[in-house]
Amino acid sequence: MKQINTRLVLHFPGFEPLDAQAHQQRYARSAAQASKVWAADFAVKPLVQSDGGARFDVEARAEAWQVRSTIHVFDHNDLIAEMRSEPLWRQLLSGYCAAVHVVVQGGALGYLRHAWRFGLFFLFPFLLVGLAMVLSLAIATLPLLFGLSSWLFGLSVPAAVGFFAFLFVPYSNRFHTLHLFADWRLAVAVAREDDTVRAWVEKSSDDVLKALKQDADEVLITAHSMGASLAIAVIGRVLEKEPEAFAGRKAVFATLGGAALQCALLSSATSLRRRVGVLARNTDVLWFDIQCLTDPIHLYRCHTVALCGHEDARQPKLVFVRFKHALSPERYRKNRRDLLRMHRQYILGPDRKSGFDFTLMTAGPLPAASFVDLKSDQPPVF
Repeated sequence: MKQINTRLVLHFPGFEPLDAQAHQQRYARSAAQASKVWAADFAVKPLVQSDGGARFDVEARAEAWQVRSTIHVFDHNDLIAEMRSEPLWRQLLSGYCAAVHVVVQGGALGYLRHAWRFGLFFLFPFLLVGLAMVLSLAIATLPLLFGLSSWLFGLSVPAAVGFFAFLFVPYSNRFHTLHLFADWRLAVAVAREDDTVRAWVEKSSDDVLKALKQDADEVLITAHSMGASLAIAVIGRVLEKEPEAFAGRKAVFATLGGAALQCALLSSATSLRRRVGVLARNTDVLWFDIQCLTDPIHLYRCHTVALCGHEDARQPKLVFVRFKHALSPERYRKNRRDLLRMHRQYILGPDRKSGFDFTLMTAGPLPAASFVDLKSDQPPVF
């Protein structure tokens, strides 16, 4: 197996309120953990902002190898920040409108049919907030329920508002409830490819084409969670502009806990499903999907390309990992209770050697294509 000396990484993060600088800092923390585990030095350089977007370099070395990787971060924090800056009432109303769109467009039924745990993930924030609204309404109508004086509404209504705004909302933050409302709003926007999303995709595709001018032994496209939908939209747009963009580049597309079907199963996602087919049929790009059973926030064992209507196209191989192979028993037991934390583990640092490590794949000497045959409990051989 020929080792990699230089690598170009195009990374599409998941739906988190983090800008490119924060993603670079997280990568640096994970790289520090990986350095201890793999007896190597993964030196993460500062973030650089330019006309071509945000990027940082990683200089990795061990006794027998040395690799320089340039990682471009295609974050969508601006889209998230805009949604989360709205008044509470608007975030709630817009979130429920998005939920209605998901149901009407067949997404909810598709989730429950193909990956019932993801279907429950969709329902959870809306049911939780709905229950809180019912309790608030009950508090507000206590004078009516007990036949008391209508003057007491002057106390019960403020008490109901206070319960919801100052007790429930802070409590619900531990479940990232309002963040999940925004997540589903963006999912609907990506499916429709509204004007804001279209502008982001167009700008990002131009940045990808600029990045591809860099010479490297391989090009690795990584996408975590909802980043898979955005990566497909952007890379598909790149191929629409320049069909030979990846010709001869040893290009690999790895989705990590990919949730492209979160958007693609909506009836309005015609453009996204078309680009799934464009990417799947492009022989210059090797696509595989890394999944984990203990992560319910993706569509486990689902074949994205086939479910988007491209059964005749090349199907990405499903590659299964177990986080318990990379984490210490104590850390695994603690984190397993936090579903969102487990969902992020694909891109976080390890406690011990295993078949998959994000830092190793993006900055180590092994070709990214070698991870398509990984065994979760067997560390790779250099």
